[in-house]
Amino acid sequence: MKATVDWTGNASFRVTSGTGHCVQLDGPPDHGGENLGPRPMEMLLMGLGGCSSFDVMNILKKSRQDVTACHTELEAERADAVPSVFTKIYLHFVVTGRDLKENQVKRAVSLSSEKFCSASIMLEKAGVEITHSHEIREAE
Repeated sequence: MKATVDWTGNASFRVTSGTGHCVQLDGPPDHGGENLGPRPMEMLLMGLGGCSSFDVMNILKKSRQDVTACHTELEAERADAVPSVFTKIYLHFVVTGRDLKENQVKRAVSLSSEKFCSASIMLEKAGVEITHSHEIREAE
């Protein structure tokens, strides 16, 4: 896996993935940024959410669950001192579908966090406390 980072002025950078996808990152205004894109630590949190959500949906599809939507909310706490690393991250999955089985959704969230989500497992090994919850909503 590869990526490149190019400075685009002030506190802004264009990040390009090895597969050719670009994201504009920017720092906060008090550090010379112009709010043109997410902060680098926000991207890290967003990557974790994407990784976990991908796993949960993949597992639920393989379990033949009739999922119509999956919404994941993330909240992170950071250390007060420099470096301001993540100390805690909480993920809440809201899975919507038809006749979803509680045990299948719970299993999908657990398997993602314990076995499949590389981002989550890597951050936990670095000392970040990661917790999960889920809720099921019936599709209209």
